[in-house]
Amino acid sequence: MNGNYLEPRNLIRKFKQLITKANLPVIPFHNLRHTHATILMRMGHSRVDTTLGIYSKSNEEMQKNTVDRFDQKFGLN
Repeated sequence: MNGNYLEPRNLIRKFKQLITKANLPVIPFHNLRHTHATILMRMGHSRVDTTLGIYSKSNEEMQKNTVDRFDQKFGLN
């Protein structure tokens, strides 16, 4: 990742290209956020605060690593 700001329209355009390339059904990009939130809430904790407290601490480095791998795989850098 080169540290430059990625314009939302370019992210959406790349997302649509990847969906087409993978032959997946078209879904709105924003739905990924809802899907991710739903998965997090179903991790077995009785309270969302518990899930957030456990996973948000180590999540920052994991997010950076994920972005870096995504950039390498799909050439977004």
